[in-house]
Amino acid sequence: MRTEVTGSDQFDQPFDVAAIRHGLDTDGIIALKGAFSAEWVRQLREDIDVAFEEARSREGGAVGRGPNRWYVEIHPEALRGFVDLVDHPWVRTVCETVLGRDYTIVEVGFDTPFPGAKVQPWHRDFPSPSETTDEHRLTSLAFNLTTVDTTDEMGPFEVAPGTQWDRGDDFDHEMFPPESMYPRYEARAERKYPKVGDISARSALTIHRGTPNASSVARPVLVLGVDAPGAGNDAHHDLAVTKAYWEQLPERVREHLSCPVVDELAPISQKHDIEGLVMG
Repeated sequence: MRTEVTGSDQFDQPFDVAAIRHGLDTDGIIALKGAFSAEWVRQLREDIDVAFEEARSREGGAVGRGPNRWYVEIHPEALRGFVDLVDHPWVRTVCETVLGRDYTIVEVGFDTPFPGAKVQPWHRDFPSPSETTDEHRLTSLAFNLTTVDTTDEMGPFEVAPGTQWDRGDDFDHEMFPPESMYPRYEARAERKYPKVGDISARSALTIHRGTPNASSVARPVLVLGVDAPGAGNDAHHDLAVTKAYWEQLPERVREHLSCPVVDELAPISQKHDIEGLVMG
């Protein structure tokens, strides 16, 4: 089940949970450099490329997130390194610190801006729940892992730190702020340039956007979505595993998967369609 190419063994020591919580409470995004080896990421990229070709071969297999930009959700079994990813000590620690020990993995997928991808509108990935707007508490996290060394020409991820707490009552669909607010986000904007092996964790409520990919290469980014109990984002996803795969999983991975266990996997028809991004 595990590969031999993860770099996680060097991180088997306590992490600074106060710094983790502070980073997600303030900026809304944190990262760990060198979490995985280059060989592990190379294998991940192979799996992503295979999954993308399969998804694009059928209707509903991939959803547009703007011109030349696609999102694909996959089943855990599509990734040879799934266990290495979700059982990484830093990933576990971040989840437990922010979401509690009973967190649930609800999404595995990847977002790929291809050459020619355009700038996205500022947005968050879903409306802010009452736990966040009223209780100042995060109920979900998104982990991102790049498959390339990111350069400015590749259309890096751009985020406006601290905006995870914006209520968004006046946003279009409670996700897209009006253009009158753009100067605020652009004043805060930070572009991220992760390298192969780096992983980040963020609140998907933090206002962000993809920037134009003016390079000649694609920039696939793995997405791992995790919920606190009752967050409900699993309703937007179709994660499943086969019985044979389930039986091979470590118990501490199984306890964070509440997805169906089936005899045979069905191809995923994408449900997390963000209309404002499809329209560009």
